Amino acid sequence: MTPTQGRPTEGAGAAGAGGAPRGDTVAAVVGQWQAVHPELDTGPMEIIGRVNRCAALLQQAEDAPLRRAGLSRPEFDLLGALRRTGHELTPSELARETFSSGAAVTKRLKQLTERGLVERRGDTRDRRVAHVRLTDAGRDLVDAILPEQLAYESAVLEVLDPPSQGELSALLAELLGRLEGHMGALRA
Repeated sequence: MTPTQGRPTEGAGAAGAGGAPRGDTVAAVVGQWQAVHPELDTGPMEIIGRVNRCAALLQQAEDAPLRRAGLSRPEFDLLGALRRTGHELTPSELARETFSSGAAVTKRLKQLTERGLVERRGDTRDRRVAHVRLTDAGRDLVDAILPEQLAYESAVLEVLDPPSQGELSALLAELLGRLEGHMGALRA
């Protein structure tokens, strides 16, 4: 099977799944690669490129309510992890919860502590361990921002009808679940 058999040719006028136009920036990149290397299957690029491009655009757009509150997305993720788990977490646990490095969590916690949104306390048994909890101000900020953030994200996603949103969510959940379970093997 050739790279384009069984799927539409990419390009500004081509239609993708469900007849949707494929005139996005990734289609142009894929078309250029197909011209240079017509023997290669660019199918993975069509998916991963679009996921990456959507993630970048969504990241720029969705953070508007957070910026108004003076928070970055990673800072909100830390506050959100503390709020949704409902208990103190160590910096290591916060790193796992937010898919961040330990150094990044340490830097963010310092900023959030200075702003009075989180408190750190030492462990009574191990002085190397810290426990982090939300302050009342931190909890109130998360509770105030979350509805606005969700409404903003819903507005961004309104370009897709509810069934399409559900289908996309299910496909992304399947992909994410499989990647989380198998990425270690791919790195080897």
